[in-house]
Amino acid sequence: MNPTTVLAPPALERDLAALRQPLFGYCYRMLGSALEAEDAVQETMMRAWRSAGGLADPAGLRPWVYRIATNVCIDAAGERRRRAMPMDLAAAADPHGELGPALPESTWLQPFPTPLADDPSERAISRESVRLAFVAALQHLLPRQRAVLILRDVLCWRAAEVAELLDTSVDAVNSMLRRARSVLAAAPADPGAAEPIDTGLLERYVTAFEDFDIDTIVALLRHDAVIDMPPVAFWLSGREAFRRWLIESDLGCRGKRLVPIEANGCPAVGVYRYHDGRFEAVGIQVLECAGGEIVALHAFLQPELFALFGLPATLG
Repeated sequence: MNPTTVLAPPALERDLAALRQPLFGYCYRMLGSALEAEDAVQETMMRAWRSAGGLADPAGLRPWVYRIATNVCIDAAGERRRRAMPMDLAAAADPHGELGPALPESTWLQPFPTPLADDPSERAISRESVRLAFVAALQHLLPRQRAVLILRDVLCWRAAEVAELLDTSVDAVNSMLRRARSVLAAAPADPGAAEPIDTGLLERYVTAFEDFDIDTIVALLRHDAVIDMPPVAFWLSGREAFRRWLIESDLGCRGKRLVPIEANGCPAVGVYRYHDGRFEAVGIQVLECAGGEIVALHAFLQPELFALFGLPATLG
């Protein structure tokens, strides 16, 4: 990049702000964690602002900032263990058993607010590319392979642009892309992929959950539905196992209030539990649906995620 025009601070601030949300989605796909992605975007913005003295006109800003974000994410990923879902780490649990201890936050994938786009086709791509199954599959790739696949297949960058960003050749980019696509092709299929969001199903689930109507909750699930609860490795296979757990567990749905949201291209809810005169944040549930049924229910018991979805910590 050969700078000829230095961006004035107001223009730089405006253009960086416009990139913040797309970078958030990019860093989430790279890292599998909404909280880490938020930190990565903040670090990217700080580095960009500090180094902007020699930056050229706005045409060069986007690739330059994405280069910074890619390096931040690669450094953050390092040699650590990939983020996963409970089904990747343990066998299905006994519904009569204990939840077990919470594992470190770095163990799990996290939910992510579905990116918004004005164009319907862009909105569909945004939703599909943050599906939990897709982000989980990305975690099997090396960080540079992950970056290549996201930039080429999700963000539609040209191979030459990606090669320049990674300081490598077009042939190397194409080779990494082939290997990355091969890994993703072998990943488990997304049971709810390409399904439009069923608002009616979500409304029935919210009503049943708040009414503690176990029969209706279970009837909304497919017979082989998967129910998991990060940050514990406990997960259940099948709606009847979930029925038994709801009946016996103190952590079931009694005394809850649900706020509908959208996460990872799926219907979702913020769950609050009544305590001491108010409803306190418990976790984010993501509902993967197909054929009018819930095929997977991911209950992320992490109240610290609420702020990312614009949800308050308590309700009156």
